[in-house]
Amino acid sequence: MCGIAGYIGYREAYPIVINGLKRLEYRGYDSSGVMLYDGEEIQLSKTKGKVSDLEVITNKEEERKKGRIGIGHTRWATHGVPNDINSHPHVSQSGDLVIVHNGIIENYDSLKKELISRGYVFQSDTDTEVLINLIEEVKKTEKCKLGKAVQLALTSVIGAYAIAVFDKTKPNELVVARLGSPIAIGIGKENKEFFVASDASPFIEYTKEAIYIEDEEMAIIKLGKKIQVRKIQNDALVNHNVLELQMSLDQIEKGGYDHFMIKEIHEQPKAIIDTYRGRMLPDQGMIKMSGIDDHLSKFLHADRIIIIACGTSWHAGLVGEYLLEEFVRIPVEVEYASEFRYRNPVITSKDIVIAISQSGETADTLAAIKLAKSKGAFVFGVCNVVGSSIARETHAGAYTHAGPEIGVASTKAFTTQITVLSLIALKLAKEKGTFSESRFQNYLRTLELIPNQIEQLLNIDATVKEIAAVYKDAKNCLYLGRGFNFPVALEGALKLKEISYIHAEGYPAAEMKHGPIALIDENMPIFVIATSKGHYEKVVSNIQEIKSRSGKIIAIVTEGDTQVKEIADHVIEIPETEEAFTPLLTTIPFQLLSYHIAVMLDKNVDQPRNLAKSVTVE
Repeated sequence: MCGIAGYIGYREAYPIVINGLKRLEYRGYDSSGVMLYDGEEIQLSKTKGKVSDLEVITNKEEERKKGRIGIGHTRWATHGVPNDINSHPHVSQSGDLVIVHNGIIENYDSLKKELISRGYVFQSDTDTEVLINLIEEVKKTEKCKLGKAVQLALTSVIGAYAIAVFDKTKPNELVVARLGSPIAIGIGKENKEFFVASDASPFIEYTKEAIYIEDEEMAIIKLGKKIQVRKIQNDALVNHNVLELQMSLDQIEKGGYDHFMIKEIHEQPKAIIDTYRGRMLPDQGMIKMSGIDDHLSKFLHADRIIIIACGTSWHAGLVGEYLLEEFVRIPVEVEYASEFRYRNPVITSKDIVIAISQSGETADTLAAIKLAKSKGAFVFGVCNVVGSSIARETHAGAYTHAGPEIGVASTKAFTTQITVLSLIALKLAKEKGTFSESRFQNYLRTLELIPNQIEQLLNIDATVKEIAAVYKDAKNCLYLGRGFNFPVALEGALKLKEISYIHAEGYPAAEMKHGPIALIDENMPIFVIATSKGHYEKVVSNIQEIKSRSGKIIAIVTEGDTQVKEIADHVIEIPETEEAFTPLLTTIPFQLLSYHIAVMLDKNVDQPRNLAKSVTVE
């Protein structure tokens, strides 16, 4: 959840670390802090609030910015409320050791009591201050170097962590370690500088070479020397391949848009093309996906497919359920990863598990993957971030190629996840023989048209803005859909909740009569997906039921619709496509609507309260 940025080398560390933290604020923004070492003294600055608040402090005293080694942190609070004292970095009792930490130390309380009995006094309520003092105690009692002290301390820790640790007495090195939370190390030329961060975005303009350390590994970074990576438990050396980063700087900047979210909404046509490019070959009448091709027999002979995910990815998984069952005729279950991992699920070696995560670091999804693997299931990953934990933990998979998604409220990740699931369903349908060749070809051509149709659809922005102005002060909203578009109703409600803080619920349209209809009055906006294909007549009946109770109806319809237009208060038209692909279009108006309402309410669109982009803690 939290963001870590660090630097050691020949440049001034402050601008690198502070700009890195700005790029990592999507991970948390309750508080922030930075430590610089000027060769003599540790300069520590931290505060409740955002990185911009931190800059106000550092700009008052230039001394705070001096040094060629530094570590910084932007926080999503777990232990201890967001305030100046609980902000990271945390310093050991001697003042020699400094740490930044992303994760949760579950047994911190017992460790804290033991350290108190040994004379340690704590200033904060955080689990992180416990950890840095534990490292100091180990270093003192075992009379060992920092790297060994970190290693030994972590063997006593239960929980999740990505950490970077500095020792004033060894100012030319940093120690990093991880379990369950990501950490990347950027490598400068001739090992003359190194970068540490939760992802590669803080150092992309300085180097294209990086390594991602794995769970239960630690790295000792020393200037002028090759990085040493060791297993925490047995001290074994680990050989890591140096990855060449594909990310570019313009991908993580706003590019003239007011917010990352609206930029990412407009990037969806390109993102979808990038996702199916090289995989979907309409001219050749085929879909090539190595992750499926290499394990085709497993997919074709599976008893069932289980999709595990959280949040928006779970909604994409629900669309995947409709796609796979409709196209391939195989039973599909969609599970919240957080529930799946704890309820002792019945799962066998004849099951396929598809795990979906934008970041590839979602803690619950990772744990669910490990559980599924332990039961013998084959696990296929769908994620966006190359080299992420889920990409490495799964047996096979497919990247979405959405590019960096900075806005906390997911948009292009959702549509590219649906694109990958569509490709999988189509490929398996052809291989299994549940699709005729002509039907398969038609679907390929139809899917190929989707990016241009989204491009056209984005022109409704002015219309959506007008609707947003009418309903921005609503206290409650209802989203209704049926079939393939029921998950879109859930996703539309989630988007509104996430960034505008308006209470909203998504429901299958027919379920409205089983409770939610009691809420409907003249002040209640109801957003209904009523596309022409699928369950049109049934949805029209649901709209009539709403209208008879004075509810305000905002309908998503297919171009040329006349029947719903006569009933609804507002109508947004989408281009016609196959019913199975309508979620790729119907979600666009809901994304725009949520965005404009949040802007009109003066909310922080890209960094909504209490949320973080990547949920790396349980």
